[in-house]
Amino acid sequence: MAHKEEGKSRLAKTTALSLHIGLNAVSPAAYSGWSGELAACEFDANDMAAIARSKGLKPTVLLTKQATRAKMLGAMRSAAKALKAGDFFFMSYSGHGGQVPDVSGDEADKQDETWCLYDGQLIDDELYFELGKFKAGVRILVLSDSCHSGTVVRELPPQFDTLPHQRPKLMPPAVAMRVYREHQAFYDDLQKEVGKAAGKAMIDPDAALANVAVNVATSGRLTTIASAFKPAVVLISGCQDNQTSMDGDHNGAFTEQLLKVWNNGAFTGSYALFQARIKAGLPPTQSPNLFTLGAAAAFLKQTPFTVEPPPEKVKAA
Repeated sequence: MAHKEEGKSRLAKTTALSLHIGLNAVSPAAYSGWSGELAACEFDANDMAAIARSKGLKPTVLLTKQATRAKMLGAMRSAAKALKAGDFFFMSYSGHGGQVPDVSGDEADKQDETWCLYDGQLIDDELYFELGKFKAGVRILVLSDSCHSGTVVRELPPQFDTLPHQRPKLMPPAVAMRVYREHQAFYDDLQKEVGKAAGKAMIDPDAALANVAVNVATSGRLTTIASAFKPAVVLISGCQDNQTSMDGDHNGAFTEQLLKVWNNGAFTGSYALFQARIKAGLPPTQSPNLFTLGAAAAFLKQTPFTVEPPPEKVKAA
């Protein structure tokens, strides 16, 4: 009886936080005159926050003008400090995806993926560096409803088959080039600062995230990356890198299908089944992806948005 009561006490102490970002536009001053209007990203963020509240999480919601680099990074860093092993962090992003040239990688023509925040882009190097600051054993769920959000393998050209009412959540390449040219020092310095803060040459996350979930056993480089990543991360993204995530009138296509599958909490099954059913409800031109970082095997088997840690974590505590 004492052991059962102790287990209940430990579960009760689990802390769960969430961050939800939705941008229906960006600041033209930061994007060379482009405002990137979308319709449903704020709805997406609010709907993800509603799921978070229903599961007992404490959400922070950043919509359009509030979704700045400083506020997003501040929220992530605050959560990283507050959460401990067994705790849960849920982050969602809905908005445009972009690209900047990678100055920290081995190939001169490589591009780094970005999230287009209101006053500037967040580079993928920054995102995964910040996720890596979370303590060992923290479970992190990331849902990304944007373009350039899949396995980030760039060999294939983008597919832009769209219906007349659809809007791709993609910063146009010409705009991306112009933005980078006008703010090159800022974006180059960001990548260099992240590399310096990491304490070694920055390993481009793109190569790791493309294969780490399935190929880690056969790649020494990927094994090093995965073993060094302390939290357990599950990321479900809106599309593959050669595709586009679509905006809608009331939700993005990925978020809309996610909400249907979730069915107000009636869904039962693992994250893998969740992703598979979302994928099954979308057209072949938008295929959501799932990958993991860190020791996420037990986390991956949980029902989505579950706050309590896996049983083995409770026993080991």
